[in-house]
Amino acid sequence: MTHYHLIGIGGTGLSPIARVLLERGHQVSGSDLLLSPMAQELQALGARVQLGHRAENVAGAQVVIRSSAVPDDNPEVMAALQAGIPVLKRVDFLKELTAGQQVIAVAGTHGKTTTTAMLAWCLNQLGADPSYVVGGQVKNLGSNAHAGKGDYFVIEADEYDGMFLGLTPDVLVVTNIEHDHPDCYPTPQEYFQAFVKLAHLVKPGGKLLACADHPRAVELMELLQGEITIIPYGAGASLPYRVSRVHHVAGCGVVFDLSIRNDSSFQDIQLGIPGNHNALNAAAALAVIHLIGQPVGKAIQALKDFSGTGRRFDIQGEIGGITVIDDYAHHPTEIRSTLSAARCRYPDRRIWAVWQPHTYSRTRELMQDFKDAFVDCDHVIVTEIYASREGKQDFSSLEVVNLMKHADVRHIPALEDVSAYLIEHLLPGDVLLVLSAGDADQISRAVFDHLKGGAPHA
Repeated sequence: MTHYHLIGIGGTGLSPIARVLLERGHQVSGSDLLLSPMAQELQALGARVQLGHRAENVAGAQVVIRSSAVPDDNPEVMAALQAGIPVLKRVDFLKELTAGQQVIAVAGTHGKTTTTAMLAWCLNQLGADPSYVVGGQVKNLGSNAHAGKGDYFVIEADEYDGMFLGLTPDVLVVTNIEHDHPDCYPTPQEYFQAFVKLAHLVKPGGKLLACADHPRAVELMELLQGEITIIPYGAGASLPYRVSRVHHVAGCGVVFDLSIRNDSSFQDIQLGIPGNHNALNAAAALAVIHLIGQPVGKAIQALKDFSGTGRRFDIQGEIGGITVIDDYAHHPTEIRSTLSAARCRYPDRRIWAVWQPHTYSRTRELMQDFKDAFVDCDHVIVTEIYASREGKQDFSSLEVVNLMKHADVRHIPALEDVSAYLIEHLLPGDVLLVLSAGDADQISRAVFDHLKGGAPHA
C-alpha cells in the first residue's frame, strides 16, 4: 500500500485518479481550495482531504500528484520536494495508473467525456468490469472512476497541458481536432501536433480510430498512414464504421443506423440523449466494442439506457413547464452542437442560453466563432468571463456580445443578476440551458430552487 497525496484532489482531473487509488487499497490524502462534491465523495470513501494548501499536509506521503493548475511555489509542492518526495503531474503518473491493462484512450476537442462514459457503461453492462477515468460523473454508474478487475482501462485522454502524452494506448479514439486551450497551444498547428505525438504513443499493434467527418482528424489519419493501423468512422459511404439515417425524436434523443465493414448492420439504434454529435459519439463507442471482440448487439441495448454524464445536457428537471439544463459547453462548436440538440429535442419551445465564457485566452482567440454560435436559441445571456487558471485581465465578454447579431442578446456580468433576470422573465414552456465549464451552474440551481419555491442559492 502506498500513501498518495493529491494537490487539487477535488477537481475533474485528480478526483477520478484518487478514486481508483482508493479502490485499489492505497492510502489517499489531498487538499484543495474548495471542498467540492467530488472531494466530499472521496472523503466518504476514506480519503483525508484538507481545505487549503499547507506544508504539513504532505506529511507521511510517499508520492505527491499535483493538478496542472498548481504552481511550482505551492507550499505543498515545495515541502514535498524538500522532503525528497516525488512530485508528479498527471502526465507523469498515467503509465503507472494504467499498467497491466489494455488502455482504451478517448481523445478529441469535443465529445471525449461522453464517448468515454459510453464505453465504460457498455463494458460494465457486458460484464467486463473495466477500470475507467472520466472527466464527469457517469450517471448510470454513479461515479467518475472505478478500479475494475477486468482487462480494460478506459480513460478520457485530456489534451490540456499535454496530459494525454503520458498514455500508451492499445486503442486510441480521436473524435475531432479543433483548436482549443490557447494558453497551452497558442496556434492551431501546435494543438494539432499534440495529437500527432499522442498517436505515435499507440502501442505496437494498436489501433487509431478517428472520425472522418472532421478535417483535422482526417489530416491526422493521412499523416500516420503506413505507421499505424487506422480505422475511420463517420457518415462516409465507404467507411468501415458508417453512421447513417440519423434522426431525432422530439422530447427524447437521437436514432441512427450503423454499418460495420459492409458485413453487418444495425438499424434504429436509440439514444436517450439528443444531438447528431451523440450519434457519432455512440458510433465510436460501438466501433471500439467491435474492435476488441465484445458483442455489439448487447452494447447497443446498453446504450439505449445510457443517461449521459454530469453537466453534459444534464436535465435538472422541469417545474411549472420550465425545463432547466446544465451543459459544460465552452467552445463554439460545443455550444452550436448543444443548442442544435436542444432545438431538435424541443422544436416548439423558447430556448434560453446562458453562456459563461471560460478563460480570457479562449474567449479572445475564438471570439469570431463564439459570436455566431447561438443561432439555435431564442434568447442569449452572456456573463462575465470565468478566469479559471488565468489572472484577471483587461478584457470583457462584452466585446463578444458587441459582435453578436442575435435578435435578443444581453450582457449581464454577475451570476446572481442573471438568476434574478431569469426568474422574472422565464415562462411556462421555456427551456433554460446554462453553458459553463466554470461556476455558472449556480444559476440553474437558483432558478430551479425558485421554481420549487425554495431559497435561491445564487
